[in-house]
Amino acid sequence: MIVMDVGESQSGRQTERAYIGLGSNIGDREHYLHEAARLLEEHPEVRVTGKSGWYETDPVGFVEQDPFLNMVIRVETTLTAERLFERMLQVEQLLGRKREIRWGPRTIDLDLLLYGDVVQDRPDLILPHPRMLERAFVLVPLIEVMQPHEPERVVQLNRQLERVEGKEGVRLWTK
Repeated sequence: MIVMDVGESQSGRQTERAYIGLGSNIGDREHYLHEAARLLEEHPEVRVTGKSGWYETDPVGFVEQDPFLNMVIRVETTLTAERLFERMLQVEQLLGRKREIRWGPRTIDLDLLLYGDVVQDRPDLILPHPRMLERAFVLVPLIEVMQPHEPERVVQLNRQLERVEGKEGVRLWTK
């Protein structure tokens, strides 16, 4: 279980730390990553507090497609996990996300990786993200953005990363 810092917002609601994975492999990938983070932060109850570097990664699952750019952002929010997830789906829609092929090409993909210490398994939202520990393209940027804030968790994630295949397919694009 992950323990995150909890504070209070000006509205009196608890602030939770969450980590969101972003990926794009259609069109101007840099633009989609930048815009997704900006649109998330446009919500008055979401504040981006950290960003990993951008990593170019080989596709997983459906491999007949262009490489992805991936990153992870850290946010502080007073939204519930479900409301944050709804906002993420809105951002995907605003940026032209089409869900035609599972793990297929996309303008933007947003995954709620962690939300505070919430552990849940519901049809609409599973937390922590069910496949994040199997994916180097998630673990590498997650460890980077988590590094100064959660050193104990970083140690655990680094051990997991050592066991994950495909690390060679994760290449730093830019900081």
